[in-house]
Parts: sequence; C-alpha cells; structure tokens
Amino acid sequence: MNATLRTRLFAGLVVLAVASGCGLAGASEGEKVAAPAPITESAVVASPQSPLPEFTEEPVAEESPTASPSPSKKKKASKKPSPTPTEDPNNFQAPECAEFEGKEVSKAKAKAALNAAATKTYWPGSAPKLKVPADLIRAVSWHESGWTSNIVNCDGGFGLMQVMPDTEAFINQRFEQSYDSHAYKQNAVLGANYLAWLTKAFGDSYFKGNYSLSPSKCKSDSSLCLLNMVIAGYNMGRGSVDEGYASGELVNPEYVSVVRHLMRDCYCDRY
Repeated sequence: MNATLRTRLFAGLVVLAVASGCGLAGASEGEKVAAPAPITESAVVASPQSPLPEFTEEPVAEESPTASPSPSKKKKASKKPSPTPTEDPNNFQAPECAEFEGKEVSKAKAKAALNAAATKTYWPGSAPKLKVPADLIRAVSWHESGWTSNIVNCDGGFGLMQVMPDTEAFINQRFEQSYDSHAYKQNAVLGANYLAWLTKAFGDSYFKGNYSLSPSKCKSDSSLCLLNMVIAGYNMGRGSVDEGYASGELVNPEYVSVVRHLMRDCYCDRY
C-alpha cells in the first residue's frame, strides 16, 4: 500500500472514531437534556419565584332533610278558644243573699221596657248615631237579674239592669238626668245609658270613634272588640277593661261569653 493510500485510510478511520464518540460520550454540559422523570404528588414543588397561594377549606354544610328550606316566618299566635259557659246561661238563679222590694212586673212588661231603652239616643250632641242594640240590653239584663224588676242583689245592685247606687249617681250627674233605678222603666234606661257611655268611651279611645256594637266586628267571644269590651265594662268597670286592653287581654271573659251566648239564643226571647 503506497504512502498516499495509507494516509487517506488513516484519515477516514479518525473521522469514523470521532463520529462514534459523539453518541457515546454525550453532549457537553450546556447541551445535556435530562430524560423526563415520572410525575408524583411529592414531585410538585413550588418555585421560589411564584409561591402557591394558600387555600382554606370551606366548611361543608350538612344537607337538610328538606329539599330547600322555606323562609322563616313569624308564628301566628294561637287563637284562644272562647270560654264556654259552665252552666246554662238561660237558667238564672237568684243568689240566696238576694232580697226583693215591692211587686215584680211581668216578663212581658220587663221586655217592653228594655226594648224601649234601646230606641233612645244617649249622645244626641257628639254621637247621635250611637245606638245600644236591644238584644244586648236584653241579654245583659237576663244575665244580671233574669228580668226580675224588684230584686236587690247582695252587692246592692237593683232591678232589671242591676244598677248600682254609684252608677245611678254617675249617669244622672253626667247626663243631667234624675233617673230612679227603683222604677223599672227608668232602671232599663239607666243600664242602657251606662252601656252607651262605655261604648263612647272605648270607641273614642281604641276604635277611632267607631261605635259599632255589631257581633260581626268580633273574631270571637273573647277578642278585644268593642262589643266584648263594653260587656266586660258593664260588669267590671271601665278602669279594669282599660288595664286589660293594655296587656292584650279581655277581662272577665266568662261573663262576656254568657252575654254573647244570650244575644244569640236566649230563653227570654219567648216572652
């Protein structure tokens, strides 16, 4: 082999060796490419330049057994049942301590006097339309006296409407009258007049001058309507009813219930 041929052959072997060395020795430090490693949760590390945001775990509310809760509403006050009379309201029995003065008039005459008292206008100047219903006057009278015109009760109440001496004096002074409770017709007027005075007083104080004594204005026999308050006032006085109204209670509901029952169904209507 001549010198020229040997020289070319040697040069080719050198080139081949260099080419083979690039694949085995690897690239330079600046050219190295690392093979991707498997990604695991522990391999996820925040970069110092961009820290991961902090997360707070939101509380998970328990599911309600209902699909969607309804808005809260105020509970309605339970309606109190009207008191039921413990005895037959029609069965008037005079107490043992009661006394009797003079002659008793018939039930028919008593009824006529009570109905006549309902036709009067007791406030002709300030409340001429204010009327006291006849069924209210008759019911109060039956509950108070059983339409007994000459009865004197244990507390001093007299006659059909069981007018007390103080009530008689008050009505006569207030209305400039001279009614005599011992005359049965005037007794009926005195009682009706007192009912009219209570109607005016409570109507002005609590019902803006509305004096209707219609039962339709009452939700029940124990509600604080004008009719019930007037009935309670006849037995307990105005002051007691005012105090009851302030606390949201009707005073003496048993008495009111009996009178309201008699207004609907009274044995006295047979006379």
